[in-house]
Amino acid sequence: MTDRSTNFIRTKVAEQIRQGQIMEVVTRFPPEPNGYLHIGHAKSICLNFGLAEEFGGRCNLRFDDTNPEKESQEYIDSIKRDVKWLGFNWSELRHTADYFETLFEWALHLIRQGDAYVDEQSMEVMRKNRGTLTKPGIDSPFRDRLPEENEILFLKMRDGELPEGSAVLRAKISMSSANLNLRDPALYRIRYISHPRAGDNWCIYPTYDFAHGQSDALEGITHSLCTLEF
Repeated sequence: MTDRSTNFIRTKVAEQIRQGQIMEVVTRFPPEPNGYLHIGHAKSICLNFGLAEEFGGRCNLRFDDTNPEKESQEYIDSIKRDVKWLGFNWSELRHTADYFETLFEWALHLIRQGDAYVDEQSMEVMRKNRGTLTKPGIDSPFRDRLPEENEILFLKMRDGELPEGSAVLRAKISMSSANLNLRDPALYRIRYISHPRAGDNWCIYPTYDFAHGQSDALEGITHSLCTLEF
């Protein structure tokens, strides 16, 4: 590490290395390929690539391509050019779509152990029943389905037997959590649209919130750094 001015991130990483908690810094820049980069992305690029470079580690460029209706190869190519224009090179090029099979199996695991369920409420009703910062949410009437029932329905979602928007897979966490994001968030939704990378292999896609952290785990990311300018 150079003798330049430090910050709390550098200080923490240096401490982890010194204590033997990590052997190598592995970060990632994970843009969604649904538009061109802006100045805020430059901050995230410099943080993730720069930190790995500073500590002799690695940084992956990973396209979080979980929203196929808004993604295109044009944006992917543009993002690659911009990262290189800023003077960085990725260690590995990754795509969340390459993990779709694994993410699906992990979703099945959650269903089988009773931690996820298929919800057939409309999106409007789900939003209404989510509650507010001062009012707890309301449990879905489908929340206590048996795991076996949920698995059958989830497989129907995967096999294209349910209409788009008719069902989502949700994590069973707590509808009274103070953190609204933990009130049974959606994990999978139905989308009848071709994926730029996966083609027509899937008609269900994981949500960004579900896929993002799992992709980090699959890649062995040691520091999941998300900046706030977005």
